[in-house]
Amino acid sequence: MKHMRILITGSNGLLGQKLVAALRIDAEVQLIATSRGGDRTPRPLGNDFRSLDIAVPAEVYSVFDVTKPEVVIHTAAMTNVDACELDPIACKLQNVRATANLVNAAKRHNSHFIHLSTDFIFDGEHGPYREEDTPAPLSVYGHSKLEAEHLVMNSGLAKWAIVRTIIVYGIAEGLSRTNVVLWAKSALEKGQPIKVVDDQWRMPTLAEDLADGCIRIAKCGATGVFNLSGPDGMSILELVERVGAFFKLDTSVITPVKSDTLGQPAKRPPRTGFILDKARRELGYAPHSFEEGLAVLREQLARAR
Repeated sequence: MKHMRILITGSNGLLGQKLVAALRIDAEVQLIATSRGGDRTPRPLGNDFRSLDIAVPAEVYSVFDVTKPEVVIHTAAMTNVDACELDPIACKLQNVRATANLVNAAKRHNSHFIHLSTDFIFDGEHGPYREEDTPAPLSVYGHSKLEAEHLVMNSGLAKWAIVRTIIVYGIAEGLSRTNVVLWAKSALEKGQPIKVVDDQWRMPTLAEDLADGCIRIAKCGATGVFNLSGPDGMSILELVERVGAFFKLDTSVITPVKSDTLGQPAKRPPRTGFILDKARRELGYAPHSFEEGLAVLREQLARAR
């Protein structure tokens, strides 16, 4: 039986771990998981894992030459928006130059290249957005991800896809960063006063849904740009309130504030969100509602205890 060889970058991250969980039990797939440092997945991947710094071209070529991936799902990135604003050189290295290394290696092996991008390539003046809408990033992070998109589009790769997503949430082992849903739950459980912005509007995405969409693109060889997010739009304030309501936590500790009062280095788009018609039609993408996603999370948290 022919196996599709799929290489994942950033396999220790939230999306990376969800992709690993789905693909390691898929009889049609030969998984190649890569990440900086060691393998942090709950059950070690053994020979299916390779330590890889994607910012080092020689390492990238070496891994690709040995594994010869048919599909690459590139999830690794510097995603802390304020950290990118404060260190644009590191941001460019991780998000643009590293992508260029992977694209060059993918071209050598004729791999289908699937690149993860973000709603932050838009200015948030006219959301929700379609795939063909014109980007206008507000931050160093947004600019870096748009530059990487252009790199992929103009690379001469035989097959490429760009996946844009929004606020990915979920749980996985040993994550270096939290996400807004886990933060909201934890903050409300402590019962201390918290400030939450009411002037940013998003469509939060369950990590399992995003992984499913990426795998659908890989398996059907889809190309072009795809919006993959959750189906429900809400302000960050409403998001935190809905997390509180779902987990039966006191939301009276929340004070609504405006974004410009927080003194964050990077500017955020006010209203993003995606129109998902293309992904639904071409991929059969069917994301969980926000409350359904929270139910998946609750079940995983209960099992993790």
